[in-house]
This record gives sequence, structure tokens and C-alpha cells, in this order.
Amino acid sequence: MTDTIRHQIVVKAPVERAFTVFTGRFGDFKPREHNLLAVPIVETVFEAEVGGHIYDVGSDGSRCEWARVLVFEPPSRVVFTWDIGPTWQVESDLARTSEVEVRFIAETDDRTRVELEHRNLDRHGPGWQGVADGVGGDAGWPLYLKRYADLIAHGTADE
Repeated sequence: MTDTIRHQIVVKAPVERAFTVFTGRFGDFKPREHNLLAVPIVETVFEAEVGGHIYDVGSDGSRCEWARVLVFEPPSRVVFTWDIGPTWQVESDLARTSEVEVRFIAETDDRTRVELEHRNLDRHGPGWQGVADGVGGDAGWPLYLKRYADLIAHGTADE
């Protein structure tokens, strides 16, 4: 089993819009049931800067930071950590986290290829294959990318 998962999708949008929707509206395509909080998620925030976080906000105001933004290069690339371990809990040992790189490549003026690479999954330690199966399987990145493409296709002007 490989310690890297790769998926890609082509969306009908200029590269700038593809990047902005992915980072600015991440919570609109991340399934709310993908939740580490004890209460329902009301918002997922993607802080658009190096050193920022991706976190969920619960209905009681609680907050779960589950990723750190390592690279933020609009409109071409973003890299963030995956701080969720094999038991599907937040990993506090930062040496035991993986990375997700998303590249946005203009194919034409209104078509963008989005390439997602989730790498270094073996850093999660024993049970890392379960993380790979989860993020690589139908309910993982393929679902996120499908929902993202649907959002691009049916998006609104306020993105």
C-alpha cells in the first residue's frame, strides 16, 4: 500500500475562481458528518494564510482545529497538514501528521485541473493504512472533490 493518495478533477472555472472556491468555501463542500466534535458542525473555516488553520466550529461554540496551512500561493497551490490520526481523533504530535497538497492548473481560460495529493500517510504510525483507506475511499477525497465540482458548477456570485 502506498503512503500517498492522489486524485484529480477538472472543473469549469478559471483558475482564480477554482482556487478561491476551494479555500474560501471549503466548509460548503466538506461533509458536516465528518465531525470530530461532540456536537453538530455549524461552520468549517479555512484560514487563508500560511500559519492559519482549518477548523470546525460546533453548535455550542466549541472548535476543533484539524489542519495547519503550510503553503498558500493563490491561485496555484495550497498545502495543509492532516492532523487526524488512525483513531480519527486530532493528533497532537505534529511529527505524526500527513500533508495535503492541492494544485490548480489552468487548462483553458475557463477550465482548471485540480490535483490533490495526500502524502506521508505513514507518518501517522501504526494504523496509518486505515487513514489512507479513509481519505482515499469513496467517502474521502473523491467525495470532497465531487462536492467541490458541484459547488463550482452551481456556485453563486458571492464567492
